[in-house]
Amino acid sequence: MKKILIVLAALMPSTALAAGPADVTVRVEGTNDTLLARTAVHTTTTPVVKDGDPSHSCTGTSVAGALELATSGNWSGTWSSYGYSVDAILGESHPFSSDHYWGEFVNGVLGNGACADELAQGDEVLFAPEPTDFNAPPDNPMYLQAPATAQRGAPFNVTVTEKVTTFDSSPPYAAHTTSQPVQGAAVGGATTDANGVAAVTFGATGPAGLRATHAGNIRTATETVCVHDGDDGTCGTTAPGAPPAPPCIHNGDDGRCGTPDTKPTYGFIKSIREHQHFRKGHGPRDLWGTSDPDPSGLKDVQLRLTKRVGNRCYTFSSQRLRFVRMKRCGARRGTWFSIGSKADWSYLLPTKLGRGRYVLDLKTIDGAGNADVQLARTRNRVVFFVA
Repeated sequence: MKKILIVLAALMPSTALAAGPADVTVRVEGTNDTLLARTAVHTTTTPVVKDGDPSHSCTGTSVAGALELATSGNWSGTWSSYGYSVDAILGESHPFSSDHYWGEFVNGVLGNGACADELAQGDEVLFAPEPTDFNAPPDNPMYLQAPATAQRGAPFNVTVTEKVTTFDSSPPYAAHTTSQPVQGAAVGGATTDANGVAAVTFGATGPAGLRATHAGNIRTATETVCVHDGDDGTCGTTAPGAPPAPPCIHNGDDGRCGTPDTKPTYGFIKSIREHQHFRKGHGPRDLWGTSDPDPSGLKDVQLRLTKRVGNRCYTFSSQRLRFVRMKRCGARRGTWFSIGSKADWSYLLPTKLGRGRYVLDLKTIDGAGNADVQLARTRNRVVFFVA
């Protein structure tokens, strides 16, 4: 009964509203090994279309949008009135018609579908094969807790738990998810006890990866433990007689050396030159560039693309994947849209740009919230023409 309710929940249409872009992680566990290690992405408002039909689109802020970014589009799905059912990810196929399907979990709970589930800041997405047989128990995801550092040759404890979801037996069949210890899980050459705890020992120094496996469960993500040998200079320790660390140089407010970060990171448009002219039929389609490194990291990269043809002006809509008419001309009246958080950024337009005068603007936002809003020609603003 529990498996039937889970599958029915995954097939029900969702009324969830599109969320804003968020920092999330995506992981894909295949049948025999990890296909995609835990990968951080910043979702965008760019719709996801997998079959070429613009009417078959999921929001970029959904699970489908996060999967698209994390796999660089290397997944496929079949469209229905419920959105895309995921058929294959990174070359491994599990359509719903087979003995296993791609189960989609958000924070350890089986989701309602890749298009239906909108993501919030900090959400964790997991895809893994789940048995299609309604009579078979579901494979629950496991999680590993381990210390960040450990002493070489000294045992330390790790804990393995699983997320278990149950449903009420009567309408509205409310779901309840709890964490429970996993007994008998293999991790680091040891086996967990009834409390999900195992003692692990490493014989060599340096970073070591740990993950847990257990029949009937989805393997854990790989957690890294830094192994040191006392004060040997590794894992944050200081070796005896080691020279002092060089002084940390900062500008007072650049985020370095523990100072507050109040300075934005600069972005650069590289794909198009200022006042570049393109012949008819040769308008650009691939927009790309880069950003300077920032101590706070890069949170968001946004573009704004406007065009003018005669007395009519348009702004590109990433949601409609086309230009829309503006009531008044002026690049500043155009619409910004997010394209992710990679320093080496790129965006592929649906078609090559046609005739018109264009203004492409770039805005970068760092992890401290500083936005590079001062548009400078040849750096983060270019004006170009298509005949």
